[in-house]
Amino acid sequence: MATLKSVYQLKITLKGSKPPIWRRVLVPENITLYNLHEIIQIVMEWQDYHLHAFTIAGQIYGNPEDDGNDDFGTKNETRYHLNKLGLSEKARFSYEYDFGDSWDHTILVEKILPALPAEHYPVCIAGKRAAPPEDTGGIWGYENLLQVIADPAHEDHAEMIEWIPEGFDPEEFDLDAVNVALQHLSPANK
Repeated sequence: MATLKSVYQLKITLKGSKPPIWRRVLVPENITLYNLHEIIQIVMEWQDYHLHAFTIAGQIYGNPEDDGNDDFGTKNETRYHLNKLGLSEKARFSYEYDFGDSWDHTILVEKILPALPAEHYPVCIAGKRAAPPEDTGGIWGYENLLQVIADPAHEDHAEMIEWIPEGFDPEEFDLDAVNVALQHLSPANK
């Protein structure tokens, strides 16, 4: 196994969220885009129920089987490693999760840093606000959900409170819980 030389510091921001919902992660330079997808699912506390794709310099990466008739020319994300995609510091690319709700993310390569031998990667080093629960209808549906749960007099309040995960707080992000989950990724997925 080759020694890890560098890590990418990525800031993952959910587009359209106000105030912003974001995560900052350090990931190994040699992970595949599929592995990055798994990391994003963990740091956003989603369940990987839906399709996803990355777009980098106009090229779509994901599962080619999800591309139906090859209409989009999707490249297999399991074959592309982060450090082989020509991404330098300040480069941006996108990640879309759930093509129905369309959770669009901007991923910024903030820094490329030397790997620390004693450090476990991937690791989430910061983040703000809870990610929306699955299947809330995209950013607009999530904003509506937040209005409904904040208004006990709203006709859908009780139903929405019952539907969202117990203890859900849109302002909370549990960094420790996310990092525990990241440590459970299998070694092949890091």
